[in-house]
Amino acid sequence: MTSLDTPRAELALLVLYLNKAEARDKICRAIQYGSKFLSNGEPGTAQNVDKSTSLARKVFRLFKFVNDLHALITPSTQGTPLPLILLGKSKNALLSTFLFLDQIVWAGRTGIYKNKERAELIGRISLFCWMGSSASTTLIELAELGRLSNSMKKLEKELKGEDKYKNPQYLVKVRQSNERLISLIKASMDIVVAAGLLQLAPKKVTPRVTGGFGFVSSLISCYQVHNLNLYFFFNF
Repeated sequence: MTSLDTPRAELALLVLYLNKAEARDKICRAIQYGSKFLSNGEPGTAQNVDKSTSLARKVFRLFKFVNDLHALITPSTQGTPLPLILLGKSKNALLSTFLFLDQIVWAGRTGIYKNKERAELIGRISLFCWMGSSASTTLIELAELGRLSNSMKKLEKELKGEDKYKNPQYLVKVRQSNERLISLIKASMDIVVAAGLLQLAPKKVTPRVTGGFGFVSSLISCYQVHNLNLYFFFNF
């Protein structure tokens, strides 16, 4: 093993990360909301970066609605409670609708679609769909955390006097619980971001609040994509 092996492996992982359109989108999202936080809705360089990055991100999402459309028509895992199945399908339908309508918004902002008023209306509808999908995700994660908690308690009783942190099955459930908790925090923050973009409570959810929540949510997304890359890098 040479001294360059470790840096080479780290660079390979970085290349793998940056080669994913999802990763680039999340990095741009962090830049967008970081700029929104700095600008606080005031004209200037930060606001220009916010607007230009927002438009650029829409290109990464072209035809991305197909992913959730596929998930919508894919049968759910056996043993999943019916309420969770319905919430999951609602999330897929809402997110797919958001991503599809977002393409029309992009066409309106680039001048391809000429009806600006209708494009703005479609933009608001798409944001409500995103807010709905985030709310569905929040409920799903809460329910799944509850199921995991019950499963972990049951496993603890089975292990009795054994060290639970040496049990592989228990450690897997701990990791899953942590991932669910992170997803719950992100989805909850995205609801606030959507409310800010829709200006549902402009005095409380200001552009700076929207930008702050959006920036932290984006960092969480970057972390989630990074973890997924680590899994594939070391297992395939």
